[in-house]
Amino acid sequence: MATEKKAFVLRIQAETLKELEQWAQEEFRSVNGQIEYLLNDALRKRKKRNSSSPSDDTAQSEPNT
Repeated sequence: MATEKKAFVLRIQAETLKELEQWAQEEFRSVNGQIEYLLNDALRKRKKRNSSSPSDDTAQSEPNT
């Protein structure tokens, strides 16, 4: 099964991009690869958090402002 990748435009602050470039270089990744890695990691953690304790969702939610 082949994984299809979609392209999209990302608008990002120059300073954030600069830090991402440095971080990617430290981990021997392209900036695109670093962004994809970070997004996948965040999604994996979110799925793990949501599946492990559904009764704790109200305690973990952010306060309304």
